[in-house]
Amino acid sequence: MFMRLKNFTLNFSVQVFKCLADDSRLRILFQVHENQQMCISDLELILNFTQAKTSRHLLYLKNNGVLNSRKVDQWVFYNVKEEVKDLLSQAFRFVEKDQLLQKDLETFKVMYSNRELALNKLHNRKWIN
Repeated sequence: MFMRLKNFTLNFSVQVFKCLADDSRLRILFQVHENQQMCISDLELILNFTQAKTSRHLLYLKNNGVLNSRKVDQWVFYNVKEEVKDLLSQAFRFVEKDQLLQKDLETFKVMYSNRELALNKLHNRKWIN
């Protein structure tokens, strides 16, 4: 745990706390943290944000050293950088029961469940034909 925090500087700490100081960025970070990784289109649907708003906040979080991204085909997936995982885990303990954050998690679970059902139907249809 302490290995991740050894590279924290005052400047980097300020950047991280500024990332947490905006409710939209906090909601995005909470989703990415709780679900290990997220793509922009899922975040847009879950949080009911425009593509422009979601992209702007994700770029801010990435540029400030909080998120990584990786591209797979046309999708870009975001995940929390190792250096800040412990700090975010502790910070989110204070807000994790917030109704809006819980609603966001529920929306993700329903969306993910529907995606799994759709994939199963598609898979089963291939075998039936």
